[in-house]
Amino acid sequence: MPQMTLEQLTYVMQFVHPEKTLAGLPGINDTTVAALFGIDATTYGSIRAGFADAARRAAQELLADTAFAERVARLPFTVGAKVVGLGDSITDDYQSWAEILRHPLALRRSGDGIVVVNAGISGDTTADLLSRFAAVAQERPDWILCMAGTNDARTHGRQPAKTLLSLDETARNLTALRHFAATQTAARWVWITPTAVIEGKMAAHWFLGPLELAWANADVRAVADAIRKQSDPVVDVQKVFDPVADPGLLMEDGLHPSLAGQKAIVRALVERLTER
Repeated sequence: MPQMTLEQLTYVMQFVHPEKTLAGLPGINDTTVAALFGIDATTYGSIRAGFADAARRAAQELLADTAFAERVARLPFTVGAKVVGLGDSITDDYQSWAEILRHPLALRRSGDGIVVVNAGISGDTTADLLSRFAAVAQERPDWILCMAGTNDARTHGRQPAKTLLSLDETARNLTALRHFAATQTAARWVWITPTAVIEGKMAAHWFLGPLELAWANADVRAVADAIRKQSDPVVDVQKVFDPVADPGLLMEDGLHPSLAGQKAIVRALVERLTER
């Protein structure tokens, strides 16, 4: 990898996880993955531990709200349930909503043995989710919480002519994902809409800018609208994220939710699943 500062490397490690994409290949362990990042296993482990600690602290902060803690106790996950978080980098993030969610369940419902599996892969479109759904089905999930579509709205180049996927293709992929889940699993399905973005920050970001990656809120909202049309429960975090009112919900890249943003997604998810 090109020479990066430790801060830049930490940003990349937050979302790029070779241990997932290379799983099953011989010799894939912390030492070899650390080498891919150009660091030693100790530094690699320390960075990962920092993310895990942040996710745990975020969960504890959420549980300090007694109303939230009471809702966690009422989440409709049965004893021994396996909950799969499916999505892209917003889910794959080492301190994502999926990573945070497992901690309130472990702390508030320690005897229930609920397992949360993070099945997010950075960069995935809804088409990519279809291509790897067989692996999700093999997890035998009881619940699938799917936060998808942000990368469908991704554009490339200085003067992009189109989004990565058309809105029509996104809609067809959403239908196909539900068909796969219905025919290959017994899981209950919940959608989570993409978040808003801060368009002006992306071109100036040290990572996204040189790659000429961009997102427009109009395109992201169109994907969210397609998700809202689905018949399953929808957690509409578009309503939660207002970068103008609260830019702190997003990281400096203008794309990924900050830890505060990820906490907001968890809160919205828990509230939606415990509506009376």
